Amino acid sequence: MTFTAKPKYKKPEWLRKKIVPNAQIEMETLLKDVGGLHTICQEAKCPNISECYANKNATFMILGNICTRRCGYCNVLTGMPNEVDLSEIKKVTTSVLHLGLKFVVITSPARDDLKDGGADMFYKVTQDILEKAPGTQVEILIPDFKAKEESLQRAVDSGAVIIGHNIETVPRFYKIRKNASYERSIHVLKRLKEIGGDKVKTKSALMVGLGETEEEMVKVFKDMISVGCKFLSIGQYLAPTGDYEKVVEYVHPDQFARYKEIALDMGFEFVHSTPYARSSYMAHEYLQDNPL
Repeated sequence: MTFTAKPKYKKPEWLRKKIVPNAQIEMETLLKDVGGLHTICQEAKCPNISECYANKNATFMILGNICTRRCGYCNVLTGMPNEVDLSEIKKVTTSVLHLGLKFVVITSPARDDLKDGGADMFYKVTQDILEKAPGTQVEILIPDFKAKEESLQRAVDSGAVIIGHNIETVPRFYKIRKNASYERSIHVLKRLKEIGGDKVKTKSALMVGLGETEEEMVKVFKDMISVGCKFLSIGQYLAPTGDYEKVVEYVHPDQFARYKEIALDMGFEFVHSTPYARSSYMAHEYLQDNPL
């Protein structure tokens, strides 16, 4: 049995997120003071932004804030990106030190204009954090790098303890993922785990509310488990304002709980499955019960 509610002009009660405006202003000021870095929290207008900022958690976005793809669900700017800015390396590390962060998530827009998709920059940023902020762990959330072997190797060699690559949705809806393919993304997760072995945990995320069925979701869970991906995030898709893919349904919290139970029974080690879960939400919790 599935638990859903049709979209209305007003979101259901369980999607009314508490805002902490003062925390958001404070965190954005701190980020501006250390170089004006981009965060995916701001660029994608994440609904968890004030909660995470209140806890001084942020997901830094390197390689600029312009994506070379135009996915039908994502609010990140698209177009022709600028040249790689190596000063981002110092800015990220300075921010980590300034904020006293012990767990850091690094992501980027898709950079199909770069030969390696930006993998070398992930490596350099992660290595700089690990060198200058001992005791800090790094998670990287990468695009598919067009599944280039040398780029995936570079990501594994970075020293990140978790490498995430988001599947996003079930195969039937992959038309909303510009220049991506389900098979390629599963292959990326497979190769990351094969290359990284026991030194790397792999992670992925799925949106619900696009009209997917439970059967389709479970099939994706099976595909993830088959390639060694043991960390999973499941959250409600909320359409940005404008010409984006529409929400088909608001999935009830009971269904999120059911997905979590199914996934854990299948062998996932940690699952965040709530309406407001996102790939980087409370990222440090994944390793608390599953140390490397």
